[in-house]
Amino acid sequence: MQSRKFNIRTNSGTLLQQCALLLLCFCSLSVFSQTPKIASSVDTTFIKIGDQINWSVTVETDTTAQVIFPDGQTFSPLETVEAFATDTTRKKNRMLLQKSYALTQFDSGAYKLPAQRIEIDGVGYFTDSLIVNVATVPVDTLKQQMFDIKPLLEVEKSNADLWKTLLWILLGLAIVGGLFYWLVLRKKPLTEEEKVALLPPYDRALLELKNLENSKYLIQDEYKQYYSELTDIVRSYLEEDVHVSALESTTDELIEKLELLKDAGELELDTETLSQFKNILQTADLVKFAKSKPPTSVAEQDRKSIEQIVIKTHDALPEPTEEELMQQAEYQEELLQKKQKRKVVLGVAAVVGVLFFAMAFAIVRYGFSYLKDSVLGHPTKELLEGEWVASSYGYPPIQLETPRVLVRQQPTLPDEAKEAIREFQNFGYRSAIGLFTIETVSLTFKEPVAFDPNPTVDQIIGQFEGQGAKNIITKKEEFTTISGTKGLKVFGSGKFPLPGGSEELVKGNYTIVMFGTNGVQQYVVLSWLEEDTYAKEIADRILKTLEVKLTV
Repeated sequence: MQSRKFNIRTNSGTLLQQCALLLLCFCSLSVFSQTPKIASSVDTTFIKIGDQINWSVTVETDTTAQVIFPDGQTFSPLETVEAFATDTTRKKNRMLLQKSYALTQFDSGAYKLPAQRIEIDGVGYFTDSLIVNVATVPVDTLKQQMFDIKPLLEVEKSNADLWKTLLWILLGLAIVGGLFYWLVLRKKPLTEEEKVALLPPYDRALLELKNLENSKYLIQDEYKQYYSELTDIVRSYLEEDVHVSALESTTDELIEKLELLKDAGELELDTETLSQFKNILQTADLVKFAKSKPPTSVAEQDRKSIEQIVIKTHDALPEPTEEELMQQAEYQEELLQKKQKRKVVLGVAAVVGVLFFAMAFAIVRYGFSYLKDSVLGHPTKELLEGEWVASSYGYPPIQLETPRVLVRQQPTLPDEAKEAIREFQNFGYRSAIGLFTIETVSLTFKEPVAFDPNPTVDQIIGQFEGQGAKNIITKKEEFTTISGTKGLKVFGSGKFPLPGGSEELVKGNYTIVMFGTNGVQQYVVLSWLEEDTYAKEIADRILKTLEVKLTV
């Protein structure tokens, strides 16, 4: 009995050991199964210049893993043409990712495709590196017929943008013409007050009396305003039609003047009408100055009486003679001319005011010099704002953007320089007005020569001095292109002669940017007037686009 118990315990211990071993194997298999697998391949390792190779990388990992493939120009010295979309295939709890890239190279040689980093859940895995051979395209120069380089041709300036200038001019003239028409020539609709003012004195007085009848002065107990307007109507009529200074006269003075006209036979009014008119004026004086308040019926009757007095006065006036009618017509014509002249002055003043404020705004916004140069023109400002050209010059090439295409130059080299230099390529541009110049030079030597910029800088400065420049100040600093190519920047100022053989010296600035390797030297020279801010902007923009290739 004891022996059986012992066997059972032994069997139980064996069973536990077996379970532990199975669990350990399972965990080991689980851990092993989650390890990512990475493989890379390329379709070819030999291409011609400009052809493309397809490089692919395959990653096998868990479906929950985060995979980051290479991005950007990480394949240098090969150039990335296109990164294709990732192809994903799922199988149970695993996934297969495949990423392809199109690569190329435009220079012959053997290039090492560097190992690429694949990041999986924050851990970096690297692919294998390999060598890619790039071969030149053979050219049969014996069968192909060769031709001389064609001479430069003078091309007339394009008028492609002329219509834009004309359009802006026509738009400006249309705006000014529209303002002048709207403010001066346009016949504006008359307001009611202007229509009433243009009526003859007699018709205007009757109309104003009618409006007074329809007013609410008496209803609102405003007798002072009522009688003030009533007397102003009749006094204005008498002053315009009878030619009596009625507005500034007292009641007695006005009645006396009317009686004198009546006695002289110039105004045929009866005594009763004058007496009635005097009583109304006296009542109005009491209302305005003594705060008297007549009955409403009396106020309404006074208005009717004034209306009759105006009618009788108009009928009592003698008919105007032909001379008076002509004088009146001339007077009206003079008034019309004055009014038209006033409108013209106001219109011109408005247009001048608009132009003045527009000019003031432009000066504050852009500055007086910029506005002056925009209106009158400036040679380097036109270069800066014109259409720029991106091109490569010489060999090895110097790539940059310029406002004009640089023209090949044919400088004369000394005999000792000809013996050392295999190839000398020079391109340049010089502005017709001012000191602004651009020049590029690419040199290849027959024998490997260590790059030393100092002799070349001294030679360029010597050329400046040989042309008559004085007081040249030189500074140096490191220069780096966008792609990371390092060079030397020499810059400064001095007094330079103007083109055309002038002995006058002007203040100018210059910049020399130099690059070089064993047997190759390249440099760019810029110069401009110190006060020419547009040329400084052009120079800065050119240097921002400057790129060189130092391999032959």
